[in-house]
Amino acid sequence: MQRRDFLRASLAGATAALGLGGTIEQVAKGRVGADLPSILRQRTARLRRLDDVLGGGDTFRLYQAEYETTKALVKSASTTETVGKELLAVLAEQAQQAGWAAFDMGDHARAVQLYKESHNLATTANSDSLVGNSLAFLAYVEILTNPASAVTIAEQSCSAIRPSAPRSARALLHERRAWAHAVAGNASAADAALTAAKEALREEEQSPQPDWSSWVDEQELEIMTGRCWTELRRPLRAVPVLEKVLRGFNDTHARDKALYSCWLADSYLMAGEVEAAAGVAANVLTLSAGVSSVRPRQRLKPVLETLQLNRNVPEVRAVLEQASGI
Repeated sequence: MQRRDFLRASLAGATAALGLGGTIEQVAKGRVGADLPSILRQRTARLRRLDDVLGGGDTFRLYQAEYETTKALVKSASTTETVGKELLAVLAEQAQQAGWAAFDMGDHARAVQLYKESHNLATTANSDSLVGNSLAFLAYVEILTNPASAVTIAEQSCSAIRPSAPRSARALLHERRAWAHAVAGNASAADAALTAAKEALREEEQSPQPDWSSWVDEQELEIMTGRCWTELRRPLRAVPVLEKVLRGFNDTHARDKALYSCWLADSYLMAGEVEAAAGVAANVLTLSAGVSSVRPRQRLKPVLETLQLNRNVPEVRAVLEQASGI
């Protein structure tokens, strides 16, 4: 909590702590050469670390400003075709980062706009991995209103990426495809996509993974597995997976732990474990306090509504009182 408060208090100080010297204009001054895409890519990766501890409401303006500044730089720069395409790929990555922050703070229209811009940029840059990821992001938003359409887009995202693409990127797109299928109720397709993600991640690869997908690991796939089985109303499969992985999940990543715990609470309810569900819901409320993200409370809302049916249970009564006081 102290670290989140410190970073939120001064994003300028946070960027300095991340080793970001100056603005993009200062970094790029006199350096629009072959090394500039790498410099900007490293800068983008460092800024991404803020998302580990802060919500989109805190990071969006910073990510959006970086994207707009890079866009102006790319527009005015005179470079070779190769360097130009690399800069467009960095710009596509920054658009996705800003889009994610917009989504996290609840501005879905802005997120979609940024994801579509990213798709166009990645296509021009001939970056199949970023093309696929932009589609996966679009599917993630589409799930909220049209799961069947989201499945189509998620399938397209996996078709867009080469078999030789980085394993973490392929794993990420497959697990997001699994999520779309799970929300749409397609159990066998979701299971097949999860298997594809695990197989991709277990491949040996010597080359570095792109920072935007390097966070995908066995823990992340276990979380997605538990989430999928919860959506598919299979609590006996979901609960053991989610219990295990959340025990080892650091509270520093409060938004993500709170969000993922919602699916555990939901699975407990499906299994008839009302007291356990209430205990997890209470922890979600504690973890998400002060986090500038709408998603944990949105995901917890139906859990709390179901718990209302068991107000006579002391643990339930306590968490409902806790929720009403926030």
